[in-house]
Amino acid sequence: MNKESSMATSDATVPRKSGGWLDRRFALSERKTSVRIETLAGITSFLAAAYLLVVIPSLLATGGMDRGAATTSTIIVFVLSTVLMGLYTNLPFIVGPGIGGSVILGVTLAATEHVAWQTGLGIAFISGVLFLILTLIGARSLVVRLIPQQIKLGLAASIGLFIAVLGFRNAGMVIANAKTNALALGDFSRPGTIVALIGLAAAVVLQGRKIPGAILWAILIAAAAGVPLGVTHLPSSMISFPHDIMPVAFKLDIPSALTVAAIPYLFVFFAAEFFSTLGTTLAVGAKANLLDENANLPNINRPFLVDSIAATLGPVFGIPALTALVESAAGVEAGGRSGLSSLAAAAMFALMLLFVPVALAIPKEATAPALILIGLSMFSTIRHAHFDDFTDAFPVLSMVLLTLMSNSFGTGIAGGLLCFVIVKLLAGRFKEVPWGLVVLAIPLGYYFWTVVKHH
Repeated sequence: MNKESSMATSDATVPRKSGGWLDRRFALSERKTSVRIETLAGITSFLAAAYLLVVIPSLLATGGMDRGAATTSTIIVFVLSTVLMGLYTNLPFIVGPGIGGSVILGVTLAATEHVAWQTGLGIAFISGVLFLILTLIGARSLVVRLIPQQIKLGLAASIGLFIAVLGFRNAGMVIANAKTNALALGDFSRPGTIVALIGLAAAVVLQGRKIPGAILWAILIAAAAGVPLGVTHLPSSMISFPHDIMPVAFKLDIPSALTVAAIPYLFVFFAAEFFSTLGTTLAVGAKANLLDENANLPNINRPFLVDSIAATLGPVFGIPALTALVESAAGVEAGGRSGLSSLAAAAMFALMLLFVPVALAIPKEATAPALILIGLSMFSTIRHAHFDDFTDAFPVLSMVLLTLMSNSFGTGIAGGLLCFVIVKLLAGRFKEVPWGLVVLAIPLGYYFWTVVKHH
């Protein structure tokens, strides 16, 4: 279909009432969307990521941070970063703190290694500064161009698996077996799991019938079903004033982070965030049909710049490791195609400064079905990978398995790249490996050494 006919189709399928300044500013007609669709998509992304308002402060509190202050700061960085993403990139991504970075700071550094959380924030800040420098000089875009198309095709599958497993775990359908350190089936008779199953059934029915906002409706139906089952707890008060952020804001200790002992932690922060953002932008971009013929996201340096700024400013407010979040896929599944959905999500997060009890009332079991369906949908993209050549197939399958075993798609992507280089070189197919990728394999090897050492 040529450009003219594509535009004609766009004009025919998108209501004209979405026109005007918003249509021109966010290219709504061009992307075959509307203000209503983008708003619903933004709300869906918000609901899919709302559990982070509980999880992130809880993880940071494990390391000694004030939970109330961390909750307010989490909301603030969500709003500022997501608004910047929506306005500057016009992409349907939400930006916020990832679970991995909060685990590194709150659990690994502060609680286990007894490193002060202020020092941990300093390490995260330095990582963000490195992010920003590499983005400004174009090094991150260069890495994207170096990544083989085969690995890019497997990215969405790896992240899809990560999202689906996260959904199954939030639903209680899958648990971590403490004795074998492996995944096992959960108790399907638990009230929380029943709520998730109700939401999953609702999502399947609504999606199958192509009901607009199916994912959002499924989340709300599951949350409502959780009331009589005792899973959804209605708040005693709808409005609450936000906690003061000063107990955690502006407390980062940069001098203490500038030590040789901090280097391994710095690299873990940096590598995990780098590949998480890379994977999210390409995988969610593919879901939104925003990639070009080479599986690249046009103007990818724009979202890279936003997330690097966010990763730098986040620790200043007391929140580490901000990145483009995989939960953005929920909004894309609901039809989000532009930065307007990001602004809608940011508005919902802003409301939570006053309505935190309302957001916390939606249990993670209610959002689990959305993550399961979205993850499985993204995993299906693995069919595009080339499995007729072992040296192409093995790195992709290794990437998927590493994502599952490490519970980190950043680690999985890094492993897939390292495996690609090793397999191709061992097979004697040197010409298929860009020299830049060979150079990149050196820090990737160091990254895996630090991961193994500290686990």
